Amino acid sequence: MARVTVEDCIEVIPNRFELVVSAAQRAKQISSGAPLTVDRDNDKDSVVALREIAEGSVQSGKLMEEIVTHFCRRQAPEQFEATPFGDEMNDEMARLSEIRAEFTESQRMVDQSDEVENADGMSFAEENIDPED
Repeated sequence: MARVTVEDCIEVIPNRFELVVSAAQRAKQISSGAPLTVDRDNDKDSVVALREIAEGSVQSGKLMEEIVTHFCRRQAPEQFEATPFGDEMNDEMARLSEIRAEFTESQRMVDQSDEVENADGMSFAEENIDPED
């Protein structure tokens, strides 16, 4: 087995970043079942990918195109459908707003009732009673 080095691959793809990304993409292709262009020789997918790049048996342009399309969005934003739950969400927000208004009103009534005298005509303050008891 011939040892593959980065220097062998740099001659084919001069940019190290592009080389790494291309080798990773090719290794993914190999692990997905793509046919090999060199003998495996009991090497891992990443080593086989580097050996293919070093020999020039794979097209780096094709690899880069596949990488770019992989990272592109599947649909343009204008092609997205409106969420089917939009009306339900608006209804839920309106219901929650009504509940909040009812709660606020009931809280206001509780606050007012603390000021109202009890049935005997005496207020809590006069009886020296804690309203929380």
